[in-house]
Amino acid sequence: MCAGQGRRGRGGCQVERRLEIDRVSKRYGDVVALREMAFEVAAGELFGFVGSNGAGKTTTMRIALGVLAADSGVVRWGGEPITLETRRHIGYMPEERGLYPKMKVGEQLVYLARLHGLSAVTAKRSVVEWTERLGVAERLGDEVQKLSLGNQQRVQLAAALVHDPSILVLDEPFSGLDPVAVDVMSRVLLDKAAEGVPVVFSSHQLDLVERLCHRVGIVRSGQMVACDTVDALRAGGTVHLVVEAPGAVPGWADGVPGVTVTEHLGSRTVLELADGADDQAVLRAALATGPVVEFSRRRQSLTELFRNVVSEHTEEVAA
Repeated sequence: MCAGQGRRGRGGCQVERRLEIDRVSKRYGDVVALREMAFEVAAGELFGFVGSNGAGKTTTMRIALGVLAADSGVVRWGGEPITLETRRHIGYMPEERGLYPKMKVGEQLVYLARLHGLSAVTAKRSVVEWTERLGVAERLGDEVQKLSLGNQQRVQLAAALVHDPSILVLDEPFSGLDPVAVDVMSRVLLDKAAEGVPVVFSSHQLDLVERLCHRVGIVRSGQMVACDTVDALRAGGTVHLVVEAPGAVPGWADGVPGVTVTEHLGSRTVLELADGADDQAVLRAALATGPVVEFSRRRQSLTELFRNVVSEHTEEVAA
């Protein structure tokens, strides 16, 4: 067994690579951008970082990359504070795309790979590999500014991957992509995680976060307010029942304790259950109206959970 927290691979004893954001704070004058932000991303984990605009996601990522300096707290990789050398092994995709618009795609990607320490031969080979995989190999000789926004996004992802990074930090990587490109990028992120790379990305497309991520962190006003697996986060949320009863009329569930009807459309009714409410009492009430063709429990989605967290914060601020 390896000493400390680690794993054993074919090469022998290895320290587990884990990205840690440890109580990082940042102010801009009177504005608190981050307040003791804390989370970690394990090797091989996809971590979704979600929050409203201005919540502190991009600031956190920029501090992890060394673009900004924290007022307090520390960012660690493998248990040690991140250094300039460590940052050469991070693949970063900024929200504001950082490509040179008048530079050709192939030349630019080779140049960026060389900055990360790759030889000319290795850089060119990697550029071919990643542009083929991301579907932009035929645009290597084009200027970036002549590409569609979606293809610019693919090139930006190639720039984050071309040097075979040990960590991936991606700020809104799915923004502006068509469904085919979303599938391609999703597959790439899953594959990198399967290789043992910790992947953290922010996104407003919460359905993608829910589908892809092992864990999710919800941030508001510079603080982490919820952080767990999607299933665990949803388990603590509101339970809904979906009932489809062709013979039911509005009001059929009014007599059932602890039940609130949130939607009634035709024969389909969605009900919210309070803690301790008896779903079998709902079923009996539905059967009293005639046949029941659907009766299912539904936990709130990540989108619904996020809305609840944000609305709770808004109410706290108003109070």
